[in-house]
Amino acid sequence: MNRNLALEFVRVTEMAAIASARLMGRGDEKAADQAAVDAMRAMLDSVDCDATVVIGEGERDEAPMLYIGEKVGSGNGPELEIALDPLEGTTVCAVGGYNSISVMAIAEKGCLLNAPDTYMQKIAVGKEGKGCININDSASENLRRLAEAKKCRVQDLTAVILDRPRHKDLIEEVRRAGARIQLIGDGDVSAAIACCNPNSGVDILFGIGGAPEGVIAAAALRCMGGDFQGVLKPRNEEEVERALKMGIKDMNKVFSIEELASGHVMFVATGVTSGSFLRGVQFKPWGAITHSLVMRSQSGTIRHIEAEHHFDTKPRY
Repeated sequence: MNRNLALEFVRVTEMAAIASARLMGRGDEKAADQAAVDAMRAMLDSVDCDATVVIGEGERDEAPMLYIGEKVGSGNGPELEIALDPLEGTTVCAVGGYNSISVMAIAEKGCLLNAPDTYMQKIAVGKEGKGCININDSASENLRRLAEAKKCRVQDLTAVILDRPRHKDLIEEVRRAGARIQLIGDGDVSAAIACCNPNSGVDILFGIGGAPEGVIAAAALRCMGGDFQGVLKPRNEEEVERALKMGIKDMNKVFSIEELASGHVMFVATGVTSGSFLRGVQFKPWGAITHSLVMRSQSGTIRHIEAEHHFDTKPRY
């Protein structure tokens, strides 16, 4: 993949972030998400590529835009697959919380798992923990091995977990093991990425969240040298059938980071609200300032991009 494409795709997440940030704290999740979708879809066709959405807003009958299987881009250029979430952390944005982002993962054709819209059990760590996690082992055992790899005590580790009733037993086990816990209301892509940031205070992610977000997180961690494993957790027979239709035959299969996002992967994200690794959109009388992250697995390059958007010379999203 042409490395210049990464800078083209960051323009897409920037516009989605600006559009949704206008609705920060307004209490309307649907409006904030729709604003991000509209802006992202409008910008995608300006990118010279022939891309297919493999993870998006849902099936075609559920989503009028950015649905799974939709063709995006100018139609000229490399064949790519895109996994996207125009507004990761819709609730966070709606209440004015932390760590809401607009995010995309881009890979060559056939390199991103076409994950069904179901749940996924996940475990993620940064570079120091690569190779030491096993999703089939207990949280306590994974914490012990991670502490050993990081040359610290389990008590020095912080686990990030979605604050959901389904995680009651997991939370109790992590507490018994002695690790600290950061509970989050939404945004486990941001949480997984935080595991790779030595300044985030987060060491490991546990728990069950969305499968599509798992693929996006795996792509990001591929670029950052981290590790990730996932197991699908369908909630009903309909979701099992959807997974089977997408070619996933074994519901107990442990997907490695390379199986979720293989080949050369690009990852771009722009902050909507401020968080652990990206600042949110700041509006000015003349426009807005955005903070984005652009990463490539091939080179390991990680770029932080701060951009000024002057609305007198570009669309006012």
